[in-house]
Amino acid sequence: MSEPLYRDPAAPVPERVRDLLGRMTLTEKVGQLNQRMYGWHAYERTGSGHRLTDAFRSEVAAYDGMGALYGLQRADPWSGVTFADGITAADAAGVADSVQRHMVERTRLGIPVLLVEEVPHGHQALDGTVLPVNLAVGSTWDPDLYEEAAAAAAAELRARGGHLALVSALDLVRDPRWGRAEECFGEDPYLAARFTEALVRGMRRAGVGVVLKHFAGQGSSVGGRNSAATELGARELHEIHLAAARAGVREGAAGVMAAYNEFDGLPCAASRCLLTELLRERWGFDGIVMADGGALDRLTRLAGDPAAAGALALAAGTDLSLWDDCFPRLGEAVERGLVAEETVDTAVERVLALKFRLGLFERPYVGQPEQPSGVGELSERVARESIVLLEHDGATLPISPSLRRIAVVGPGADSVPGQIGDYTAPQRPGSGVTVLDGIRAGAAPGSEVAYARGCELVGGDLSGVPEAVALAASADVAVLVLGGSSARETDTRFEANGAAVVASGNPVGMTCGEGVDLADLRLPDGQSALLDAVAATGTPVVVVLVQGRPHALPDLTGQVKGVLCAWYPGPWGGRAVADVLFGTASPAGRLPVSVPRSAAQLPVFYNAKDHGYRGYVDQSVTARHSFGHGLSYSTVEYGAPRLAHSTVTAGEPGTTCSVTVTNTGTRPVRETVQLYVRRVSGGTSWPRVRELRGFVRLDLEPGGSAQAVFAVDSEVLASVTRDLDLAVEPGEFSIETGPSSDRTRGAALTVTR
Repeated sequence: MSEPLYRDPAAPVPERVRDLLGRMTLTEKVGQLNQRMYGWHAYERTGSGHRLTDAFRSEVAAYDGMGALYGLQRADPWSGVTFADGITAADAAGVADSVQRHMVERTRLGIPVLLVEEVPHGHQALDGTVLPVNLAVGSTWDPDLYEEAAAAAAAELRARGGHLALVSALDLVRDPRWGRAEECFGEDPYLAARFTEALVRGMRRAGVGVVLKHFAGQGSSVGGRNSAATELGARELHEIHLAAARAGVREGAAGVMAAYNEFDGLPCAASRCLLTELLRERWGFDGIVMADGGALDRLTRLAGDPAAAGALALAAGTDLSLWDDCFPRLGEAVERGLVAEETVDTAVERVLALKFRLGLFERPYVGQPEQPSGVGELSERVARESIVLLEHDGATLPISPSLRRIAVVGPGADSVPGQIGDYTAPQRPGSGVTVLDGIRAGAAPGSEVAYARGCELVGGDLSGVPEAVALAASADVAVLVLGGSSARETDTRFEANGAAVVASGNPVGMTCGEGVDLADLRLPDGQSALLDAVAATGTPVVVVLVQGRPHALPDLTGQVKGVLCAWYPGPWGGRAVADVLFGTASPAGRLPVSVPRSAAQLPVFYNAKDHGYRGYVDQSVTARHSFGHGLSYSTVEYGAPRLAHSTVTAGEPGTTCSVTVTNTGTRPVRETVQLYVRRVSGGTSWPRVRELRGFVRLDLEPGGSAQAVFAVDSEVLASVTRDLDLAVEPGEFSIETGPSSDRTRGAALTVTR
């Protein structure tokens, strides 16, 4: 008897899909659209290894198959998985193969299951290598480096049997009060698009499909409130929030995850306008759309019951559920006439096509894979490149490692959990390098490095301040490590979708992360008091901010000698911070987000609509530190930008912009030269203040000069038209270059018809 067509690897994927679909019952089809089970419920650890649970076997039997299994290897306080009962790297491939073997050998059609894992900044599993958070990645302004790190993380995932990586990439920090700011590449659509492309490229190199989160506009929730309403218009959505998604789709993303927020009155998972008309019909996307966790259950308020809610989402373009009670009832929805079976078939075709493209039918098992190496080194390199020097006096930094006595003070100085961010698995005891560890290792032999915590991360307890003050007063320099933490504790309470429930007052010590939104962006009272007290000693003070969101900073001029920002830099971030403090590495990071003076002045993102607002009466309207800002231990001068042509046509707008950059200091520097476009007149919509359209990093020796040359083409000059398409429109432009969004010089360019 010959093998069925869908088993023929030489047959085209569409033909294999049609053949398999034609053999399936409605129940089996519905099973392919479900991802109902928490993966950590699929196994249990025994004295001799791991075994599949009866709950898993029952779930498979209910539909004679399973579309996807989420989080088989997830470990964190929400799942409750630890080293005592979870899946380590040594066991991972074997457990994944056991799951897959059951699917292939114990179901009628033998359809493999997609193993879906969280990879927000490294695989969220025991022994998974943690990368710095996305906000740190954005600070590197180095997509090539991130592509390498993403490929390494994907290789780890693939070696453990995973197929799909869920990665936050599409959200933007438009309001830093939002607790998930750390998951964003920054506030700018162009920068996010370049890193999203790098993410997809890197993971595809390792054979892993990427599901991009969250589609779309979730970073613009009202008041920075997680999963709250957005008040986006179609133009704002297209100009700001769709650029990264469009780039990721173009690069070959396997899927997108529909966001919780609503757009124009409909939650994204129920928006046909967003998921079908835009994503599929206009962009040509042929991957899958996954719902966010439990999001479809929220639709019952609109639809009336779970079956109707599932039908609503399916008809809109959602293909795969996540933990909800709606898609399991799609068979009922078909029988009640709420949705056609042909609509079910369309979604099933997409899921099956993805399985064929990933090679699951030919290579369902992992076997004995070679474990990838070098992931930790890449994590540390990203951390080092991400550190931003916000302020310095030109003399105190870099710190001489041979100083007699260095005081390290603050609640962020000696905590690995505090520097690795949200969505991370438990770390093995003794792993990682804190800032205190890094400074102790980097100081010269014979130097004393003394430590005092000083205060807690949250609250106003000042009992530890006197010890810290005494320590700082007797030191040659004090390094004060402040900021926040997204570390989840074992007693953290969680929503059904895994978001932390943190009551007013932050009793568990979290100041950031999913479910941890802040109304006030100032440093907590204890940290502010510690800063004032240590600075008052007269000892030179350098502040290091380890944080997941931009805190509103006071004017520290004359109070401290330098300020460094290290967005949660990962397990080895302490060594990276120390390298920059001691000058072993030059600070190269640039801000991917604007730092506000206070929460009251929000929003402060640099690319607002250009209405010429003069500002508040009681405080400045400008950011404390602008998007793109970052200093070095040298001084750099920019020449005026030069255009090869001052007039181009809209149909063929090609020219170049060049600028000479000179290192006028005494130390080497890696300078990030930024290109912005400002529309002065013309176009069919109101312009923004300026918009990032390019960047390049130059390595300059002392006294050295180099030219940064940018193509100024349709990609650079295009804007969103009245029809919500991208096109170059005639008008007057200023093509600007500089080291940050608030320090640019421009050259005039005319675009004619």
